[in-house]
Amino acid sequence: MKKRTMKMETKKKSLSLILCSVLIVAMALFTTGCGDNTNEKDTSTQESQVTPSEEVTVLGEGDTKFSFSVVDKEGTETFFEIHTDKKVVGEALQELDLIAGEDGQYGLYVKTVNGITADYDKDGMYWAFYVNGEYAQSGVDTTEIKEGESYSFKVEKS
Repeated sequence: MKKRTMKMETKKKSLSLILCSVLIVAMALFTTGCGDNTNEKDTSTQESQVTPSEEVTVLGEGDTKFSFSVVDKEGTETFFEIHTDKKVVGEALQELDLIAGEDGQYGLYVKTVNGITADYDKDGMYWAFYVNGEYAQSGVDTTEIKEGESYSFKVEKS
């Protein structure tokens, strides 16, 4: 009986060792995977920045200028350099007829950007507003223009 108990304890220790090894390998793989996702995100943010070879349309007049881009549902990106004396991004873009929408309880609900309409009720597509490649924390109608920042709208599906 004592011999059988010792074999069971040896098996339990072996099983524990194997499970610990599997756990360590899984953690290593998970950590490596997380690091790769962060790099991919950084890369995608860098890709959305204007490079000298891309065509940029200059619009408006004024002392303040900022970069603005539009990404349609096919992924085509159009770049603008906006010149304005307005203080808020939404006001500058509306003045140039680059955006249009409806006033709602949360502010301006942008439905059309650069002549392209996204209809959430029809196909679940909407215009998402970004600041420096990050999803904006405020609406376009309350976001103040800051020197050096870039703004964009991208069609997204909910």
